[in-house]
Amino acid sequence: MTIKSKAAVAYRAAEPLSVEIVNVALPKDNEVLVEIKATGICHTDAYTLSGRDPEGLFSAILGHEGAGEVVAVGKNVTSQTRRSCNSIIYT
Repeated sequence: MTIKSKAAVAYRAAEPLSVEIVNVALPKDNEVLVEIKATGICHTDAYTLSGRDPEGLFSAILGHEGAGEVVAVGKNVTSQTRRSCNSIIYT
């Protein structure tokens, strides 16, 4: 089962991103699903998109510095840890 989400997809190096609807799998047993509210694009993402990163793979949805809301958890996720900034870490 999947849900739909909007994403900016990089299909090739140094080309514009394509904003489209993608399918996202529901979390596996040890995973959580986070609805991303905001994400940063860091130098690593820019390096990958430039085409100079020898380990960069396409197609890709860049951005790994996300902030959002946990909307689903896998069956093995049993605890929550609240950080001082009031964020929650699931384990």
